[in-house]
Amino acid sequence: MLTVLYYVVALTFSAFFTVLKWNKMRYSKPGMPPGSLGLPFVGQTFKFLSHGTQFMKQRKSRYGNLFKTHVLGSPMVVSMDPDTNRYILTNEAKGLVPGYPDSMKNILGTNIAEVHGAVHKRIRGSLLSLIGPIAVKDRLVPEIDGFMRSYLDNWDGKIIDLQEKTVEMSFLISLKAVVADEATSFIETFKATFDKMAVATISLPINIPGTDYYSGLKAREKAIPMLRELLAKRRASSATHDDLLDQLMKTEDGGHKLDDEEIIEQIITIMYSGYETVSTTTMMAIKYLYDNPSILQEIRDEHFEIKQKKMPNERITWDDYKNMKRTRAVILETMRLASVVAGVMRRTTNDIELNGYTIPKGWRVYVYTRETNFDPILYPEPFVFNPWRWLEKGLESHNHCILFGAGGRVCPGKEWGMVKVSLFIHYFVTRYRWEEEKANKKLAKFPRVLAPDGLHIKITKY
Repeated sequence: MLTVLYYVVALTFSAFFTVLKWNKMRYSKPGMPPGSLGLPFVGQTFKFLSHGTQFMKQRKSRYGNLFKTHVLGSPMVVSMDPDTNRYILTNEAKGLVPGYPDSMKNILGTNIAEVHGAVHKRIRGSLLSLIGPIAVKDRLVPEIDGFMRSYLDNWDGKIIDLQEKTVEMSFLISLKAVVADEATSFIETFKATFDKMAVATISLPINIPGTDYYSGLKAREKAIPMLRELLAKRRASSATHDDLLDQLMKTEDGGHKLDDEEIIEQIITIMYSGYETVSTTTMMAIKYLYDNPSILQEIRDEHFEIKQKKMPNERITWDDYKNMKRTRAVILETMRLASVVAGVMRRTTNDIELNGYTIPKGWRVYVYTRETNFDPILYPEPFVFNPWRWLEKGLESHNHCILFGAGGRVCPGKEWGMVKVSLFIHYFVTRYRWEEEKANKKLAKFPRVLAPDGLHIKITKY
């Protein structure tokens, strides 16, 4: 009896040890970067998501600027070195292709962040024609201006949740660009659905009820029929629409018109591409301006100077936007200091060598840009909000400035997003003063920048 018990205990401990070491036994190869991989499948995901910045600091202290881990369902190498990061982002042809989490790929579908090669070139070209600088200059600036004028009206005397408002703003302005005139019921339903999709893009891909990933997949299942119905309604109508959907339905790509599935994927890509970055950047820019009154005054001066040269209710133009140089500097500094985009991911298509280490085929490589954003050599006094550093010649185009990506993957909607934030700031600072409510809590900075309990401000007319 004691012998049987001994074997049971021994087998139990052996099984437990095997589980603990499963990732190490499965993925370890000679010459790999240092680091640990955690438990099977989940790896170190929970620590990564709940203690992201501290997780990174601890591992950098222990292993250096390049280390291995296992998060979001796959083994991963994290890079924190600016030169290495630049190399990773500009060497797609050497086997470092986009490799975002399965959660993002499965929920968003075929999006520009995931594809590479000829498919990426085709989708990028299509998006540039829709939301690139020329489209913004010729068509989208008036739409954004009209939206912001209306959206920021009648806020005097109110207490608002700035986070809620900027998220709503970012969603509505993109949706109205895609479909100019849709019923409020469609907009509200689609927003609630899209919100669930967006949240689930950074999650552990466990498809069971109660998880963000499960909710995200269910939301996608609901969103696709909604968009199919929208396409069917358009085709059944003889009316014309001056919006992106109308352009997509007329677009020919490689000699044939886009089919419904391709159009739907493009819509989801456009909606997601600037959804979180625009809303978060806008919220944090307003917060940083509030925390730095002298900088706020300079921004106010810039916008009042533009306003005073225009007739009442005259629209902001592309030339006005290009003259918002100090505002652009505020946006760039906000993205850097808040680390609105904490990093980007790549996937190895073959075994590659990186800094003397071997990265196996199929592994993801996480370019942790937050570390670069606080490099004191690149950005002196890196924890100080100093927008004027961006007015120095060449800083935005510096090799290590990868706020919008790098190489052939610079965000095609970069100027579209910049105009949205700029015009929000224009109408906000020329119309209102504001004070933060004392109940506001500390901001979370990873994996997303957000105010868990909202960012409430009291607004008065300027």
